[in-house]
Amino acid sequence: MRKVLTVIGARPQFVKASVVSKAIVESSGINEVIVHTGQHFDANMSDIFFDQLGISRPHYLLSINGGSHGDMTGRMLIEIEKVLLSEKPDCVLVYGDTNSTLAAALAAAKLHIPVAHVEAGLRSFNMKMPEEVNRILTDRMSNILFCPTQAAVKNLQQEGYPFVVANGQQQRIEKVGDVMQDSAELFATRAAVPEGFKHADGFVLTTIHRAENTDHPERLTNIMAALNEVAQTTPVVLPLHPRTRKIIADLQLNTANLTLIDPVGYLEMLWLLKHCGLVVTDSGGVQKEAFFMGKACVTMRDQTEWVELIEVGANELVGADAENIVKSVKRNLGREVIDENKLYGGGVASNKIAKYLKEF
Repeated sequence: MRKVLTVIGARPQFVKASVVSKAIVESSGINEVIVHTGQHFDANMSDIFFDQLGISRPHYLLSINGGSHGDMTGRMLIEIEKVLLSEKPDCVLVYGDTNSTLAAALAAAKLHIPVAHVEAGLRSFNMKMPEEVNRILTDRMSNILFCPTQAAVKNLQQEGYPFVVANGQQQRIEKVGDVMQDSAELFATRAAVPEGFKHADGFVLTTIHRAENTDHPERLTNIMAALNEVAQTTPVVLPLHPRTRKIIADLQLNTANLTLIDPVGYLEMLWLLKHCGLVVTDSGGVQKEAFFMGKACVTMRDQTEWVELIEVGANELVGADAENIVKSVKRNLGREVIDENKLYGGGVASNKIAKYLKEF
C-alpha cells in the first residue's frame, strides 16, 4: 500500500484536505499520514475545521507558529524532516502557498521524496507577497503539479515547465480542477448560522488578513475607512483573525460601524457567503468561495492569482484605495454571479487527485 504524507497548517488547507482525504479513503490502496504544522493554532482557525469537516486528527501536531517567515519556515523544515525520516512516505502532498507548504516541499525534495502540489501554477506576479515566493519554489520542487485551471497550466508552460526534479523524475502537469469547489458543493447543505448572528440577508461580508494590507498602516487605514463608510448604509460583517485584530487595535483604527466577530468555522463561513449581498476580501480562497456561492467579489489587492474571475466579471480588483473600494461595493452589492463555463472543473478535482496519487 502506498503511503502519502499530507502536510497542512492553515485554514484553507484544512478545507482542501477534507475532500482530498475523503477521496483517498474511498479510493483505497493509499495510507495517508497527516501532519499539522500548527501554523494556525487558534481553536477557531484550526481545531474547528477537523471537527466540522470530518478530517482525521493529525498523526503529528508540530505546534509551530509565530515568529518571522524565516524563523517559522526553518523550524517547520527541521521538524518535518524528522517525520519524513521516520515515516518514509512514497509521496508528500502539499496544498497552496503557505510557509507549511514550502517547508514540507523543501524537506521532501532534499530527501528525494516525490512531492505533489495541489494548486500548482497559480501566480499573482507580485514577488513582494510571501505566498508568491512559496508557490513558485514549491512548484519547482514538485514531481506532480495539480493545476486548478487552464491559466495555471499556461503559467507553468510559459516558465519552461516541466523540469527534471531532485529525484531525477520528469515533472507531470495535470489539470484537475479546484478542490475548493468540491468542498463548497459537499458542505453547502450543512452550512450553519454563526452563534448569535442577527443580521438580515444582504450584508457585506469582509475578510482581511494578507500581509500586504495588515503590515502597511496606510493601506489598512484606507481599507478600514472605506468599510466604515459602507457600513453607514449596509451592515459590514468582519470575521477577524487574531493577528489582524491586534494590528487594528494597535493602530487605533475606527471599527465603530462594523460588526466584528471571531473567526468562524468553514460551515459558518459558507452560511455567511450564502446569505451576504457581497464579499469584500484580500483572501485568495474567499474570492473563489464567493464565486461558488454565486456572489460578486471585491478584492482589496493589487493582483490576484485567480485571473479568470476578473476576466468573467465575477471579481473586481480595487487595491487599498478607499474611494475605489466604496465605489466598487456600490456597483456590485446584491449582484448575482453564475458559473456558466465550469471554470474550476465542476467539483471532481479531489477524485482525480486521489486517482493520480494511487498511480503515481
